[in-house]
Amino acid sequence: MTESRTLFVSIACYRDPELIPTLQSLIDEAQYPQNLHIAVCWQDDNPTSALFTDAGMQLVEERVEEDHTLFRFHWRQVQLEVIAVDYRHSQGACWARYMAETRFADEDFTLQIDSHCRFIHHWDGEMIAMLEGLRRHSEKPVLSTYPPAYDPQDDPAKRGQFVSRLIFREFSKEGLPMLSSVPVKSEQPVRGSYIAGGFLFAGGRFVREVANDPQIFFAGEEIAMAARAWTHGYDIYTPHKILLWHYYGRKQANKIWGDHTREAKNVGEVAMGWWERDAISKKRIRSLFDLEIVPVDPGIYGLGSARSLRDFGRLIGVDFKRRAVLPEVLGAEKTSVFPPESWPDDEQWVQRLISPFRKTVTLKKEAVAALMPTTDWWYLGVYSAGNRLMDEKKLSPEALEKSLNISKNDEFSLDIQFSTAPRFDPAVVRLCPFSESGGWGEVLEKPW
Repeated sequence: MTESRTLFVSIACYRDPELIPTLQSLIDEAQYPQNLHIAVCWQDDNPTSALFTDAGMQLVEERVEEDHTLFRFHWRQVQLEVIAVDYRHSQGACWARYMAETRFADEDFTLQIDSHCRFIHHWDGEMIAMLEGLRRHSEKPVLSTYPPAYDPQDDPAKRGQFVSRLIFREFSKEGLPMLSSVPVKSEQPVRGSYIAGGFLFAGGRFVREVANDPQIFFAGEEIAMAARAWTHGYDIYTPHKILLWHYYGRKQANKIWGDHTREAKNVGEVAMGWWERDAISKKRIRSLFDLEIVPVDPGIYGLGSARSLRDFGRLIGVDFKRRAVLPEVLGAEKTSVFPPESWPDDEQWVQRLISPFRKTVTLKKEAVAALMPTTDWWYLGVYSAGNRLMDEKKLSPEALEKSLNISKNDEFSLDIQFSTAPRFDPAVVRLCPFSESGGWGEVLEKPW
């Protein structure tokens, strides 16, 4: 019965003033708060129990464990454990998730979130019922997506009122799929392919089988977790109704890449700069997808044996080696899951692949502005290292002037997106003016 099912909640928190309001919403809106076991990896400046006791929580235990302090609190029938770490000792988002997971006690369900969320009324009962309803379709279902947004400065008035599903956005420079989302309307959970780090709900054994890799820093965690989950036999679904909200952007919030800087490392405040941890992380993720010449052994944080990485690529319409996708992935429907019965054979797969490219090129305003009055149109071309044309288009003076006016400094940006057969990589961008009276002007060239 739902009333007796236990639920482990894992929260990663980095210097976040939203932590206490998130905990309050999590507990206040729970249907069965007595079944919750919450674990927070709290990375902050001089973290003490006062933040929690001042909020009305009862401190039950405090003990020092290696390089952190463990606090245990009771609050409104809930068991709350806080792993308190000086933020200068943080090792990244997935390390914090991993630390929180060390408190897992074989609960029936697990919920992974960030420390800036709000929840619907009886969210726990809703999540459990939705997940259990999927058992007739999958032995190991997972609920995950990007929740709609909220704004703590105007809450609940600005809470988003739509659900969305995760889709492929682009390849990172390391060749890793990066994600976005589009709205979806459905009467039942929608089959998906991707996992969102800020909202994941599954059976409790997920924590044991697909534990967070503490050496994954931040970017790339979601595609890595999705591949690992799927190859361990898990099927991912997008909830068809709102279950929680998430605070995006957080422009004024402290971030680890703003703290773990070169200067902080030089004076001994941090052991490693964020970029160093990020490089280690990217190599581990690339190794997971067989993209490294000399791969890293992931140990227990590798792929599962229930299904193959090749078939995961076929499921999501992505070819990791070729940095290419099926056209439907980028099309109007933004297809994110291809059932096994729709998988093309190897020859069709290769023939249908396209490589998406996306780049923001920065140019000097003065190099363009002076030519605007005499130019009828502008040529924009993208070329490979062998000077092969990959994409070209005409830009009107009005379109270019709009880009000039958006920028407030002496440079402006051009956003370039195109797709082509996966044969070459872009190397250079060329912008050239043309006038009917004077012909071609001087070519402006920028590396890709």
